[in-house]
Amino acid sequence: MTPTFRVLDGWGKPPDGWHYVEAAGVAVDSKDHVYVFNRGEHPVIVFDREGNFLRSWGEGLVGRAHGITIGPDDEVWLTDDGNHTIRKFTPEGRLLLTLGDPDKPATLQSGKPFNRPTHVALSPSSGDFYISDGYGNSRVHKYDPKGRHLFSWGEPGTDPGCFNLPHNIATDAEGLVYVADRENHRIQVFDDQGQYLAQLNNLHRPCGLFIDRREGRRVYVGELGTGLTVNASVPGIGNRVSILSLKGDLLGRVGDRFGGEKPGQFVAPHSVVSDSGGDLYVAEVSYTVRGRHEDPPREIRCLQKFVRTGS
Repeated sequence: MTPTFRVLDGWGKPPDGWHYVEAAGVAVDSKDHVYVFNRGEHPVIVFDREGNFLRSWGEGLVGRAHGITIGPDDEVWLTDDGNHTIRKFTPEGRLLLTLGDPDKPATLQSGKPFNRPTHVALSPSSGDFYISDGYGNSRVHKYDPKGRHLFSWGEPGTDPGCFNLPHNIATDAEGLVYVADRENHRIQVFDDQGQYLAQLNNLHRPCGLFIDRREGRRVYVGELGTGLTVNASVPGIGNRVSILSLKGDLLGRVGDRFGGEKPGQFVAPHSVVSDSGGDLYVAEVSYTVRGRHEDPPREIRCLQKFVRTGS
């Protein structure tokens, strides 16, 4: 069955005078509270399911917002590619764990943690976790629940098990690891020991990645558009959210064949998540991709909610 959605225009407005600049990540906790990890002065802004503001935190702590993951106890993992760290917080913003040396990146493409890491995924059973690393590395790192490094895998390249900008990471209900290998236009699948199993293809710069472990076990993929002028006006290559089965079968898509700023269109879908009712939230790095290049620079809509309307 093909899932269907309608856009809820204007959902999740920040308080008066606040600005997202752009929303890099979005996540949902067990209460269906929605956490927007953004690049403004209030890095973590929390809303209820209806879009009412609840709280903010993280002010002065974040170099550059990138990924956000919420664990089974509602702990919040923030991946900061600006200062090369991964931090775990309580839902109210109390720091619990820091991985990485702030503002001290590993040597470019050395394989050592971290050089501009991108995201965190949690094992559904063991409490171990995985980090995709990232813009300046071509690796995935595995850690135990106490934050001790276990092992890493991957190297630059296009062969199976190699990466060209591992941009996001997620796990399914069985503990398999899915890596959005963005510039190789694929999602690679590994077991919990880092052994390559399969890949999901027919994607364009997969960027956002979320696996719904509940009904249907669907894979939601936010795909970026082209960065090239030669095919910038070609329809159907990115600027969309694709919905796949765990084996990569296309179940449906959200968005338009062309990117854009109208409700339901996308400029740069960077993060995607669904709540307990199946509604969809999409965060976009619209300023990085478009707004900053305009004269004068312009903040562009960067967060949308889509209400589930059918299977």
